[in-house]
Amino acid sequence: MAAHASNEGSTPSYTVPGMSTAEGGSVIQLLRMRLHALNDLALTLKHVHWNVIGPHFIAVHEMLDPQVDAVREMIDNTAERISTLGGSPWGTPGVLVAERTWHDYTLGRAEAIEHLGALDVVYTGVIEDHRKAVKATDSSDLVTQDLLIEHLRKLELFQWFVRAHIESGGGKLATSPHDSESAAAEKAAGQARGKP
Repeated sequence: MAAHASNEGSTPSYTVPGMSTAEGGSVIQLLRMRLHALNDLALTLKHVHWNVIGPHFIAVHEMLDPQVDAVREMIDNTAERISTLGGSPWGTPGVLVAERTWHDYTLGRAEAIEHLGALDVVYTGVIEDHRKAVKATDSSDLVTQDLLIEHLRKLELFQWFVRAHIESGGGKLATSPHDSESAAAEKAAGQARGKP
C-alpha cells in the first residue's frame, strides 16, 4: 500500500494542454474516487446477481449483467481519463477499501425485492457523488465533465430499472433517500407483501 500513498494528492508532472498541472491533479483526485465508486458498484451488482433468490430471481439476475458490463466500461473510461490527465489509476481492492468513504454492501443471499431496495440506496449514493463531481469540473475540465454526464445517463437509467420493481401502483417508492441498505431492503420486502 505504500506505493499508492505517495501519489495521493500529488500534482502530475504533466497534464492535458490547456490545463495547469494543479487543475489536472485536482481532477485526477476527483476521478480517483469515482473510479473506486464504480469498481465497488460493479462488484456489488455482481454480488447481487449471484445472491438473489425468490420468485423474481431470473428477471433480476438477467437484468444485472448488462448493468455490470456498462459499469465496467465506465470504470475503463474513468481509468483512461486519469492516465490521460497524467495520473495513475489505482484499481486494486486494497486501495479501494482504504480510500472509500462508504461501507460495504450489507446483504447476502436474499429475496430479489430486498436486494432491489438496497441497490436503490447504492445507486443513489453513486449518482449523488457523480453529480457533485460534474459540478466540480464545471470550469476546470469539460471533457471529464462530459464523461461523468455520460455515466450519469446510464446510472440513472439503471436506477430506474431497479426502482420499477419497488414502486407501488400509485407511484410511491418503497425506499426513502435516507434509508440504509438494510432498511431499504426491509421496506421493499414489506411493500411487496402489501405492508406499508
